[in-house]
Amino acid sequence: MKVGIFGGTFNPIHYGHLRAAEEVREKLGLDNILFIPSGNPPLKTRDIADSKHRYEMARLALAGSISFELSDLECRLPGKSYTIKTVAILKKMDPDADFFLILGIDAFLDIPNWRQPEGLITLTNFIVISRPGLGFADLKKSPYLDIGRQTLLKLDRKHSEHYSATLQSGNKAVLLNVTPIGISSTEIRNLIRQGKSIKYLLPAKVQSYIITHRLYRSERVKIRS
Repeated sequence: MKVGIFGGTFNPIHYGHLRAAEEVREKLGLDNILFIPSGNPPLKTRDIADSKHRYEMARLALAGSISFELSDLECRLPGKSYTIKTVAILKKMDPDADFFLILGIDAFLDIPNWRQPEGLITLTNFIVISRPGLGFADLKKSPYLDIGRQTLLKLDRKHSEHYSATLQSGNKAVLLNVTPIGISSTEIRNLIRQGKSIKYLLPAKVQSYIITHRLYRSERVKIRS
């Protein structure tokens, strides 16, 4: 079974996350995508909602999907949420699964700054998806990939939809173009703080949850429905 691991703060989850996951699943023939909201991110910011809220918003967003699953693994674990620890636990729980860690270009480039990066590269396969404002050619800066510049430029010019490479560890890294959707959790939180509408940026049930639990805003600001 081919399983995509889609982790993140999901603060909040939105249509950009959901559409990217759907395209990864469909284009690469994954059996399912496992969403894992981070419990206690190493670089925790002031405006991050409690993990129980972020998990519940993800649950509402994924309700009814037969291809997406939700895990509370990182929300249950004590201490900081480190990707290598999460992946190691998943592989132990399901040793027969073929796991692929889904990351944007920016996140993949940041791996050298993560906890035990060399161990992570050895532990799992990767799917690196396109991100607005970044190109696959930027991956020339990665110490883990050795792909010709022309191959990367073909992806950036949409002459190729995806490209499968082999990491130095022997694991796979699939580079994949997905539909660019310029929605970010940061912008959604900013809109909420300004009292502006967030309609159509995320599922209606997630919007209702944010309003009900008064997330991401000061007491004086009311979100437009």
